[in-house]
Amino acid sequence: MEIQKLKYFYETAKLEHITQAAEVLHIAQPSLTQAIHALEQELDVPLFARQGRRVVLTPFGRHLKQRLDVLLPEFDNLQNELAQLKCAVNRTVKLNILAASTFVIDAIIRYKKKNPDVFFAFEQNELTHDSDIVITTNGLNTGGAKDYLQRCVKEEKIYLAVPKTAKYADCDAIDLRTVKDENFIMLSSTRLFGVICNRFCSVAGFSPRVLFESDSPIAVQNIISMGAGIAFWPEYSWGKLNNKNVVLRPIAYPICQRNLIIELHSRQPKSAYAEDFYAYLLRRI
Repeated sequence: MEIQKLKYFYETAKLEHITQAAEVLHIAQPSLTQAIHALEQELDVPLFARQGRRVVLTPFGRHLKQRLDVLLPEFDNLQNELAQLKCAVNRTVKLNILAASTFVIDAIIRYKKKNPDVFFAFEQNELTHDSDIVITTNGLNTGGAKDYLQRCVKEEKIYLAVPKTAKYADCDAIDLRTVKDENFIMLSSTRLFGVICNRFCSVAGFSPRVLFESDSPIAVQNIISMGAGIAFWPEYSWGKLNNKNVVLRPIAYPICQRNLIIELHSRQPKSAYAEDFYAYLLRRI
């Protein structure tokens, strides 16, 4: 059934007059009559009966009008709803954050201050590709997706965070083999960064003695500042140190680094802000 025919029927049903309905609808009376007849043939029921110069609804016509009393207003609102949804989609940047979450969240906060209309939706899923921007690292199985429009690979150094009072604090660089007996504050071994750090220690010939597990940069800094242990610190992912009692030192052996990978994907519909936020992320690393 064509929606236009239903609207023609509905206006005629309200007025119960073909000529008046044609005037309201701004169409010729024969065209209106033809449209109603076509609808009746399609439904295989009579919708109107003649009563002098007027028309009255048949039981079929009354039922159809009652249904359209509800359906037509909803249909008329549908265009506005879709327009509002389109606006919301255009303003929403969908992110798949598989690495560097602290760095990305900080960037989002700063970006929203300059662009208050933008919204961000987050997920952490290696297998999904329904995102505007994906932030990941080497070693993740992201399904081999190649549908990105742009891709930036940035080398991220991994430092060692130590108490300012530690004997290693003044070293230009630290050999991991010299700290094998220290307590480590680590990410859980189930998290990718924790796996990477365990691998660094394995190359240096030891298994780290884990004092505490945390994925909070603030908690890690606070524990180190008390002199309780040391920790690996990713250059970009965790941002700058905010504790004067903790210092970062380069690691001389083994080479401790990973790649941060930021991809702009070809998801449709794509947010109007996606490319701009992608460029913003690149400027911050």
